Amino acid sequence: MTPSHPAADTPLPPPVTARGALPLLGHAPALLTRRMDFLQAVRAEGDLVRIRLGSRTAYVVNSPDLIHRVLVTDARRFDKGMIFDRMRPFMGDGLVTSEHHHHRRQRRLIQPAFHREQVRQYGEHMLRCVDECTADWRSGQVRYLDQDVQRLVVDILATTLFATRRARQAAVELNRSLPAFNHGLTARTLLPAWASRLPLPVLRRFDEAATRLRAMTDELVTDHRALGQSHGDLLSLLLSARDAHTGEGMTDEEIRDEVINLLIAGMETTNSTLAWIVHVLGRDPELERRVHEEVHAVTGGRPLRADDFPRLVHTRHLVCEVLRLHHPLWLIMRRASVPVRLGGARIPAGTNVIFSPATLHRDPRLYPDPLALRPERWAGTSASQRSFIPFGAGARQCIGDGFAWMELTLVTARLVQRWQWRPTPGHRLRPGRSVVIHPGRLPMSLTPRLPVPGEGAPQ
Repeated sequence: MTPSHPAADTPLPPPVTARGALPLLGHAPALLTRRMDFLQAVRAEGDLVRIRLGSRTAYVVNSPDLIHRVLVTDARRFDKGMIFDRMRPFMGDGLVTSEHHHHRRQRRLIQPAFHREQVRQYGEHMLRCVDECTADWRSGQVRYLDQDVQRLVVDILATTLFATRRARQAAVELNRSLPAFNHGLTARTLLPAWASRLPLPVLRRFDEAATRLRAMTDELVTDHRALGQSHGDLLSLLLSARDAHTGEGMTDEEIRDEVINLLIAGMETTNSTLAWIVHVLGRDPELERRVHEEVHAVTGGRPLRADDFPRLVHTRHLVCEVLRLHHPLWLIMRRASVPVRLGGARIPAGTNVIFSPATLHRDPRLYPDPLALRPERWAGTSASQRSFIPFGAGARQCIGDGFAWMELTLVTARLVQRWQWRPTPGHRLRPGRSVVIHPGRLPMSLTPRLPVPGEGAPQ
């Protein structure tokens, strides 16, 4: 099945205005409280829909061709937008938040840390983290696997970024601070400026978490500088990076901003996707069996290795389908830096443009039976670069997409190689929504697989 999209030259009607705007607040409360429902309803109203965020007009873009124009064809006519302006004081001026020349310079400096051979080395590290994080799992035990997945993702991030004695301390702080930071970031960025100054508990917790993250990162950068040697980690690579044109490296402040951006971008999205994978495999024994059979066929029963990644085809199809059906990002924003004609509208400079990967990937025009999870829809084809954008597109496509593909695929395969898990009876899924869409609590009962040769059996 090849996902399709409407022809690029199809005439588009002029934009309509979404219903339900509130006085002063516009559609901002709906985006905060009914995110997916609101964006799905707006998608049904047309390819380009006007909404109000406070007193500002914004446009929701629903056509894959128009999204492609914003991200790729006309990317230089857009900057990051209001949400990222609000993020910048807390996340710094890193790859996620930076603009234009600074973004291009930083991307050149950071790119070597994500070259293919470097990512392969990270793969071996990911597999070790899976085994360490599951070492205390026991047969018949009931565990909240959403919490285990979060700890695993944070451990992979912390020990990939900081391969020193302080990596474990960093992981403890990240587990403490990142959830509060990510949960409060949505409120900080979408509430009108006057409302974001209210003494709300979610905002107080966010500010405290942001302060702790900056302090932790500053200490780690200072320690790495003082040691003056490479540890083979991402932070060492950032410290040694030099601009090919000027020979200059990054300042400590620039490195801190990039580390925080990598942490925020790499934690919640990966955590959400892996939690959804755990959920769907726990509820579908047949789907889990097919993944296990592939892992066994690839490894012959030996422990999984990073070099096995290219042959885990069905497992990667599962990851694709979970990213399609349960994409973690419900909203991405850009802002017109010059007047732009988009679809049937003239977008004035300074106007924010919004699109949702989560609703794009559920559009029945693009994906037949879109709410069904079917990994086989990816067999024998590659997705359209316009209808499937799990890591964005164009010059601002996620720099860590190769890292993420390897992490999601290898972690899934290794977990299935050693364990089975099933949801506890009577548990109801209650998805949570902060910066990303998360399945919520996942109480699961565990059963170990047969021992892998050369390893002890899971207990």
